[in-house]
Amino acid sequence: MKPALYDRVALCRDRDDLGLKRGDVATLVDYGPLSSGGEEGAILEVFNALGESIAVVTVNASEIRSLGADDIPMVRTLESNGTERGAWGAGRMDFQAPRP
Repeated sequence: MKPALYDRVALCRDRDDLGLKRGDVATLVDYGPLSSGGEEGAILEVFNALGESIAVVTVNASEIRSLGADDIPMVRTLESNGTERGAWGAGRMDFQAPRP
């Protein structure tokens, strides 16, 4: 089943280009077309462990899934050497959500 808007979702595969890893949890903000056409995109807001928004990214809708009762959240640290943290700058804000 397709996750509902504002549900927390998990990424199904690594997206090194976005600094995201399989299992990372984000909030589904919207669905929309990808710039490449074809598959539907999912716009996600990614938060750190403190609940602070750190990125808004677009992935293929097939790359996310709803969280389940059997899922256990985990913590990983964004690397400060630029490999992961630096990836946030590339494609980080490909969608700017309107603020109320």
